[in-house]
Amino acid sequence: MKRILLLAFIFSMSLSFSQEAVEKKDIKVGLVLSGGGAKGFAHVAALKVIEEAGIRIDFIGGTSMGAIIGGLYASGYNPNQLDSIIKSINFNRILTDKLPRKSKPFYEKENGEKYILTVPIKKGKLGMPTALSNGQNVLNLLTELTQNVNNISDFSKLPIPFVCVATNLETGKQEVLKNGFLPQAILASGAFPTLLAPVEIDGKLLTDGGITNNFPVEEVKAMGADVIIGVDIQSGLESKEDLTSAVKILNQIVGFQMYKSMEHKYDSLDLVIKPDMKLFNVVSFDKVKEIMAEGDKAAREKYSELKAIGDRQIHVDKQKIHVNQIEKFSIKQIKIDGNNYYTRAYIIGKLNLKNEETTNYGHVIESINNLSATGNFENVQYQIVHEGDGCIVNLKVKEYPVSNFLQIGVHYDDLYKTGILLNVTSKHLLTNNDMLSADVILGDNLRYNFNYFIDNGFYWSFGIKSRYNNFNSNVKFDAANVNKLNLSYEDFTNQAYLQTVFGRKFAIGAGAEIKRIKVSTETISNVDNSQVGGGRLFFDKSTYINLISYIKLDTYDKKYFQKKGAYLDVDFRWYLASSDYNNNFVSFSQLKGKVGFAHTFFNRLTTHFISEAGTTIGENSNRVLDYNVGGYGENFINTFIPLYGYDFGALSANSFLRSAFTFRYEFLPKNYFSATANYARVEGDLFNKGKIFENTKSGYMLGYGLDTFMGPIEINYTWSPDHKENYWYFNVGYWF
Repeated sequence: MKRILLLAFIFSMSLSFSQEAVEKKDIKVGLVLSGGGAKGFAHVAALKVIEEAGIRIDFIGGTSMGAIIGGLYASGYNPNQLDSIIKSINFNRILTDKLPRKSKPFYEKENGEKYILTVPIKKGKLGMPTALSNGQNVLNLLTELTQNVNNISDFSKLPIPFVCVATNLETGKQEVLKNGFLPQAILASGAFPTLLAPVEIDGKLLTDGGITNNFPVEEVKAMGADVIIGVDIQSGLESKEDLTSAVKILNQIVGFQMYKSMEHKYDSLDLVIKPDMKLFNVVSFDKVKEIMAEGDKAAREKYSELKAIGDRQIHVDKQKIHVNQIEKFSIKQIKIDGNNYYTRAYIIGKLNLKNEETTNYGHVIESINNLSATGNFENVQYQIVHEGDGCIVNLKVKEYPVSNFLQIGVHYDDLYKTGILLNVTSKHLLTNNDMLSADVILGDNLRYNFNYFIDNGFYWSFGIKSRYNNFNSNVKFDAANVNKLNLSYEDFTNQAYLQTVFGRKFAIGAGAEIKRIKVSTETISNVDNSQVGGGRLFFDKSTYINLISYIKLDTYDKKYFQKKGAYLDVDFRWYLASSDYNNNFVSFSQLKGKVGFAHTFFNRLTTHFISEAGTTIGENSNRVLDYNVGGYGENFINTFIPLYGYDFGALSANSFLRSAFTFRYEFLPKNYFSATANYARVEGDLFNKGKIFENTKSGYMLGYGLDTFMGPIEINYTWSPDHKENYWYFNVGYWF
């Protein structure tokens, strides 16, 4: 009997609950998130409170940062996950195109890190970049974060239906983005003018949606929402006293039209959450904690109203959305779309991705960075389609529309004196994948560098180089009756070579060169008049035909003031023939190598070791082609080798060995104190019958360096216990 009564009670209760569920009408809630740059962090805090109040979001729409937060929320992230993502992002890095040096092509590491300004040349006229960043880093991040929905192109089919708004730059009208590639749509909505470049979608050039519709209320209502909640992080127009920066003025201009329509939009909302954002602006990325606190405060003030909305909804358990990153996957195919001037081999070579390779999203992003670092692509979209037997990597590239550039650099050092570098670079000029670069250095010593390079990716590449270099310097001279002379040195070198690169780190190459060397002085004493022309003594005025080969490795994190990495440069040159000005030429060869290692402790103290050596194979009777060791500098040519504590070219022989140990301390950001000890043997026989330390020369250097936008600025004091002389060296700017 008791069992029958219990069953009857349970049946009546379930019948009552079912009747209540039928009588209770569910409501659909839409959420609108406004734009506002860094102020959008408040959206995450508001979302936490909204979920805490028991509200189920059925539709979501946003503009700019509201689109970014809303798009990620619609993809399945909960507010706590969004909080963690925001706090882990380095916004200074993500909002610029700055990439680690390891991503740069090997050619760029060797030849491109010497310009302080790059200006595009458009239709024969100097142009300006459209923004500080092309947004590739932002696109990479958004693509990685939304990988769980990367196969969804209809935004209404996302875990939460989503819509965002951008502005058409040609028409000035809004574009409502409901489908396409989600990361690209979000990026277009948030492409704040001058900060992020406009985004092209379906032939339309789109920028920040806040210009035309910063609060897409009607768009969310049209999705079917019964109740609309808005989170408005806009702070209104500024007074003239507060318009103190370019960012504020630009934000004010953008806001003129925006704020006119806000009152009407508020009429369409059922609930408004409006954090106090007066103390923050669109670039307050360092105020995450404070902005979120204001978002939480404003949402909690509306908690009872939020709770009432949540109570009107029928809640059922829904399947948890997994947004965790897939750790590993196998690539079965790589598809490339959009390339015109750059071949598939070039792109695959830069990506360093291979079919049948097991990889992960982190490696794919590194690969995209490698391709972006070439400077040849405005943006690179990637989509990974997971299938049963592997993954297809779909790449959609947009080549940079400008192929000609003017670049400028400046430098001063004690050897070459003042130099102003003017460069013209032209890409895909004669064929696909090629680049022509011409440097002219104006100043105390006129010089030029010409490079033409066809980069064939993982295949062998081809290059042509031409260089003219000259300088004048007082150097030691040990001939009878001459102690020191003023040396005029000219080098004219032309090379053709083949090169292949492995992983942007390691290069091998070989080729041929024609080298013209002319070395003379006006300091003349007791010399054979047959060697004097026009009041000058010529030590050499010969043309050489040589074969060359080299092996290079470069994993330094920076070109100057390195903190980590390794360097290797081994060069073999075989002097085959000569016009033989001195009538004493015999074919010989030279092997020269340099290695370097840098490692940093406690993120401030760096140890940097460099060792280099060279030897002559065969008989060389021309002193000009001996190794001339001494002085300070980064751009020595031919057989000139630095040695701190000794004057330029003070030591000379057909072999040398030099090692330098540097301790560098970064006491303030980009400010360095350094101490260097270097030792060298400059002898005809380096091994010296086992007495390898005999007659070792030593020198020491103390210096201060500053890492600036124009390159290193350094002042160094050097001396040697081997003699009584000491030297000051001063240089400004990138070496060239």
